[in-house]
Amino acid sequence: MAPGVELGFAAAAEGPGGVWRLRSAYFPSKVGGRPAWLGEAGLPGPAALRCGRCQQPCAFLLQLYAPLPGRPDAFHRSLFVFACRSPACYRPAGPRGPFRVFRSQLPRRNDTYPEEPPPEEPPPGPAPAPPRRLGSGAALCRVCGCLGPRCCGRCRRAAYCGPEHQALDWRRGHRRSCGQHAAGEYEILIEPEEPEFPADSTDDEKGAEDTSKDTKELEELGAAGTADEAFQSLDEKTLEAMAKHETEEEKIFRMFKKRIAAEPEQIIRYCRGGEGPLWVSGENRPEEKDIPNCVCGAKRIFEFQIMPQLLNHLQVDSLGESIDWGTLVVYTCAESCSAGSEYLEEFIWKQDYSMGSTL
Repeated sequence: MAPGVELGFAAAAEGPGGVWRLRSAYFPSKVGGRPAWLGEAGLPGPAALRCGRCQQPCAFLLQLYAPLPGRPDAFHRSLFVFACRSPACYRPAGPRGPFRVFRSQLPRRNDTYPEEPPPEEPPPGPAPAPPRRLGSGAALCRVCGCLGPRCCGRCRRAAYCGPEHQALDWRRGHRRSCGQHAAGEYEILIEPEEPEFPADSTDDEKGAEDTSKDTKELEELGAAGTADEAFQSLDEKTLEAMAKHETEEEKIFRMFKKRIAAEPEQIIRYCRGGEGPLWVSGENRPEEKDIPNCVCGAKRIFEFQIMPQLLNHLQVDSLGESIDWGTLVVYTCAESCSAGSEYLEEFIWKQDYSMGSTL
């Protein structure tokens, strides 16, 4: 039986009541702040986290805890998504571009975490701050949480992955205080999607009426000579094809809106090995040849997608303004291969809304 769809929702995690759950020891799913790395070895370095278009460092976007039942080597498993801050990098649709996604997994018995699950109650005392160093002593960037070999020349405490994030933190206020800057964080809460009831026939009937109406209007324009020369030169068959194409595009977007209407705040749709992604458009959908195999040779399969509603929460992070997407679709190794302690890069596809589609 194919697994059902699970939905992710952003929940504020400010204060001692929630922030503690966002640290690595509690295997969080979260948005914003710094990554809560699963394993400390083999972290992606600054070069691996650069935007594929502008080559500037990406910021941490979100992570999902996604263990695989029945897989001892993936008892703990997390996916980490990073995104560029530059709005210009979001204009082209398609693969990777301004995004990077990495996978890490560990067996139940490992050198970092106890075999028993973490406690459900908060630890005594104040909530732990995001770690500035790994257990090995390696410093972490104050901005993105990645390895930070560079440090502030004045306080010698703030670490950075490179000059871009050092300059960004300086502009934010480090030059005035050399103090702690904590980017806002949200916990991602996961719930199963309720089964969808059979659709009414009214949508299909309306679609048929729209098709007939659009075709008739185009034909009348051509016959009356009121359309431009391009429309006047089209025959009936071409006009019908155009009307059908437009209606199909509208139908896809209408079904997208209908599917998410029951839970409009969803930011994640997760369904590894089951139902495929929910597309916002009939255009710019990847074919099988567009999705590269994993480095191990296995095919990649759909695991989860990031919904446009996440954009409503990004003011808490440092991604900037005017970034946009219709949906981001993440494909991962079908075998969920392991490369020891290394973080393995996976594949992400960005699909935009078609012209005229708005939520």
